[in-house]
Amino acid sequence: MRFTKWTCTILMLLSLGAWANGQAQSDSPKPDAGQAQPVATTSTAASPAPTVATPAAAPVAAPAPPPAPVASASASSQPAAAAAPATMDQVVDRFIAREKALVELLKDRTPVVETYMQTVKADSDLGPVPTGDKYFLGHMDLGEDIEHRTYLKDSASIQKHLLGGMNKLFTVQYKPLGFSWMIFADRDEFDREHYEFKFIRREFLGDVRTLVFDVTPMKGTGNGRFLGRVWVEDQDFNVVRLNGTYAPHQRNEYFFHMDSWRLNLVPGYWVPSYIYSEEGDFRYGQKNKFAFKAQTRMWGYDLKRAGKEDELTQILVDSPSVQDQSAAAQDASPVESQRLWQQQAEDNALDRLQRAGLLAPEGEVDKVLQTVVNNMIDLPRPVRCRVLLTSPLETFSVGNTIVLSRGLVDVLPDEASLAMVLSHELAHIALGQNVGSKYAYNDRMLFADETTYANLGFRHDDVEEQSADKKALELLKNSPYAQKLDSAGLFLRMLAIRGAFLPGLLNAHLGNPIAINGEPTRLTDIMNRAPQVDMNKLDQIAALPLGGRVKLNPWDNKVELIKSAPVALTSVREKMPFEVTPFFPRLARLNVATDVNATASAAMAPAAPAATASAPAVPTTVTPVSASNQ
Repeated sequence: MRFTKWTCTILMLLSLGAWANGQAQSDSPKPDAGQAQPVATTSTAASPAPTVATPAAAPVAAPAPPPAPVASASASSQPAAAAAPATMDQVVDRFIAREKALVELLKDRTPVVETYMQTVKADSDLGPVPTGDKYFLGHMDLGEDIEHRTYLKDSASIQKHLLGGMNKLFTVQYKPLGFSWMIFADRDEFDREHYEFKFIRREFLGDVRTLVFDVTPMKGTGNGRFLGRVWVEDQDFNVVRLNGTYAPHQRNEYFFHMDSWRLNLVPGYWVPSYIYSEEGDFRYGQKNKFAFKAQTRMWGYDLKRAGKEDELTQILVDSPSVQDQSAAAQDASPVESQRLWQQQAEDNALDRLQRAGLLAPEGEVDKVLQTVVNNMIDLPRPVRCRVLLTSPLETFSVGNTIVLSRGLVDVLPDEASLAMVLSHELAHIALGQNVGSKYAYNDRMLFADETTYANLGFRHDDVEEQSADKKALELLKNSPYAQKLDSAGLFLRMLAIRGAFLPGLLNAHLGNPIAINGEPTRLTDIMNRAPQVDMNKLDQIAALPLGGRVKLNPWDNKVELIKSAPVALTSVREKMPFEVTPFFPRLARLNVATDVNATASAAMAPAAPAATASAPAVPTTVTPVSASNQ
């Protein structure tokens, strides 16, 4: 009986609990039919979203905070955040808008533009070989009215500098707003009203995933429209590469082809940096009205805005009681005064060259060159080295600084050749042959950038050149390079073979030329002792193509040495000494961390066992190129 009562009590309690729970659920509000449920669902959009920049499906979450601010040319230069496009049509709309934003960003910029062109003809053994060249260097104003201001001494047109003024067929390529035809697809009318866009595929260019589109002009939209292909990066949807030409053309027009590359130099933007052009058909039986290869480089985008805008905030004011107690606090002696005067002239000239966009800022490449100098001589005043940003093969010294052009560093095959080039200018310094002391007067630095070549010069007379050669041979004989000068002599021999056809490349604008009419002018004793050039020997590399050593940042003009993966040559046609070759930069985003110092340190080191712990931090060797850097 007692057991039955307990059982009834438990059942009643359970029933009351269940009734109370059901009543609580009935009192809670039910979700609206249109309200989002906390359950993953599948989108049923009419057109599936392409895998452009959309991440994989994930639970709904609060929006991520904006990225931390990054230093750039201006706060307004960064693109505003926008939703990722869901269709290819939206992708097209996005990169059209980004192209217009790039035009707006660059409209007040005046970068330095350098074009070097080699006319070529077919050789049965070597393929296309240079038969002549043209060189242009100037400022380009990227405003609405494209203007060009040349650095070269004469005032002839850009077409004459580049193409010799042969006839109209060679000049009309610059009709669409001059050089901007190669920088922008269409500066003013790149839109759906004038072009058709067809998606082709996805493709990686270096570290950057891109979307590839073919672009064709609409019928009836006029002549000189871009016809070709564009590559669009999949993050901000900027065009990073253009490849094609302009069409249609009238009967008396001809537009050359171009392959234009951009680099991510400003957050959110890819800036035009390299352009390669090539024309000519070398198939059997074909005749060319013209055939050439040309490289165009742009740099100095931030040249006019560079400098320490906050310089006044960095001034430190010491207490009035602080005094200089060093020995140098006294008046300088006559010898010290002369050295300080030369130092002032040296600093003035180098600063003016850098502000004109012709000299790279001090960096790691200078240290590599200085290491080679230190292997030959040790002077009371340290010898500095700097890099001229231009392609013509040129060296000069001002005060205790040796300046080598980027083009010359590019084509040197190894460290011994570099030492030979440096030794001549080092000899001028050791002999006290300073030709730049007049630049200690600052009024002589007050001139327009375009007149730099007319206002600065560091040439020596024949007597000083001969004495410097004699001293240079002495320095090399007592250096670690004494038994390695065959490659340096081969370089001079190749210069003699090709130099007669490359006057533009050998025209020195600030110093003495290294060759005149194709004949080397310095250290010919080294050339005469070297073996003969044999183009059929794949392991004999006398000189490299242009662009194989130095990488230039077009925004801030900084340079670094690059290290290409070793490539085994398969034929003599791949030697290409002093020749122009296409550009294929490895694209990377600005926020991708790269170890620049490690790259520069390894760039000129030969393939050798790993250095020991006592090895110097700065390399002392240059790659002996037999199957690399080609």
